[in-house]
Amino acid sequence: MQVILLEKIINLGGLGDVVKVRNGFARNFLIPQGKAKRATEAAIKEFEARRADLESAQADKLAQAQATGEKLNGLVVRIAMKAGVDGRLFGSVTNFDISEALRKQGFDVAKGLIRMPQGPLKAVGEHHVVVALHTDVAADITVAVVAEQS
Repeated sequence: MQVILLEKIINLGGLGDVVKVRNGFARNFLIPQGKAKRATEAAIKEFEARRADLESAQADKLAQAQATGEKLNGLVVRIAMKAGVDGRLFGSVTNFDISEALRKQGFDVAKGLIRMPQGPLKAVGEHHVVVALHTDVAADITVAVVAEQS
């Protein structure tokens, strides 16, 4: 299916690109999320008419993400969890827990933006985590998991 992208999407294209994607990807993700439209003649003409507005909206989102990224870079988030004597946690620290800890520190970051390539954290210590605020902006934070005192 041919779609016109309404914003930059990683590994796919930038704003205004007409790309061919699988039908399911377009129908189930891109179109419902407002990231793309079917590439019909009318949609392309409408996009060209709204191009300046969409580009300014993208620039605003990028500037906001960069400002938040500057504040988040190098931030240390402490999370207390129950742990055994060997340092392993009873349970794990997930992106939801990190999102809640960031929210308590004044940053509104959705859990889907927190990238944990090794999966949930299952040991006490300091772990480096990436927060992808925008397709072009990623902030590195340190999550310090400490044993909860009973």
